[in-house]
Amino acid sequence: MLGWSINLFKVFGIQLAVHASFLLLLAYYGYEGWIDGGMPGLLWSVGLIVLFFVCVILHELGHSLTARRYGVRTSRILLLPIGGMAELEQIPRKPSAELLITVAGPAVNFAIFGTLAVVFGLPQGLPFHPEFEDSYRGFGQLLLYSNLIMGTFNLVPVFPMDGGRILRALLAIRMPYLTATYWAVMVGRVLSVLLAVGAVYKGNYMLGVLFMFIFFAGAAEYRQTLRREQEDAYWAEMARRARMVAPVGEEPPLLIHGPN
Repeated sequence: MLGWSINLFKVFGIQLAVHASFLLLLAYYGYEGWIDGGMPGLLWSVGLIVLFFVCVILHELGHSLTARRYGVRTSRILLLPIGGMAELEQIPRKPSAELLITVAGPAVNFAIFGTLAVVFGLPQGLPFHPEFEDSYRGFGQLLLYSNLIMGTFNLVPVFPMDGGRILRALLAIRMPYLTATYWAVMVGRVLSVLLAVGAVYKGNYMLGVLFMFIFFAGAAEYRQTLRREQEDAYWAEMARRARMVAPVGEEPPLLIHGPN
C-alpha cells in the first residue's frame, strides 16, 4: 500500500512523495468547495488543503532535520490523506535524542501558529468555538487554527504518534528500551480505543478509523522493536561465544550471516 506513491521533489536532500490516495482527498475537497461556492469555493478549499499539508511537511522536516543532527538519515517524507510520515532509518536508542527528535515536529506547528497569530490575529471564540471570516484574514486564521490542532493532537500519548514516542523516551530514562516501548504501546492502545469510540459517538468516523489504525500500528512497531532486540541479543551471544573459543592472541572470526 505504501508503495502506491508519487515522488515529487527533494527538500534538504529528503525525497518528498505523496500517496496516490492523496489525489482523492484533493478531489473530494475540491468537489465540496465547488458545491458550496463554485470556482472560488473550489480554490479556497483546495488551497487550504494544500497549505495545510505544507505545514505537515514542515512538521515532518522538524523531525527529519533534528534526526540528521544525530546522524540519522530520512529516506523520504510521505504524505497520506491522514497526515505525513517521515521515514527515518532508525530511532536513536538514547532517550534524550528521541525526545528532541519527536518534540521538534509539534514545535514547528506551534511556531507557525505563533507567526500566523502575529500576522492575522486570533479568531474569536478560540480555542473551542472559533469563528472565521470569509476573507484572507479568515483564511490565515483557519490555517493558524489547523496548526494549533495539529501540534496539540500529535502530543496525545498514543504510540506511535509523537506523544506516544515522547512517553517512551521518558520511560526509557528509567527502564530498558523494550520495556518502555511495551508500556508506551499499552497506554496508547487503551487510549486509542477510548478515543476511537468517542470519535464515532460524536459522528467523526474518519477520526475513529484513524485511531484504530494507530491501535494496530503501535502493536506492529512493538513487534519490530522486539525482533530487533532479539537479533541484537543473538549476535551479542554469538560474539561472546566466538571470543571464548578463539585461541589466545587471535581475533575471533567475523560473523556476517544472520540467524535462520
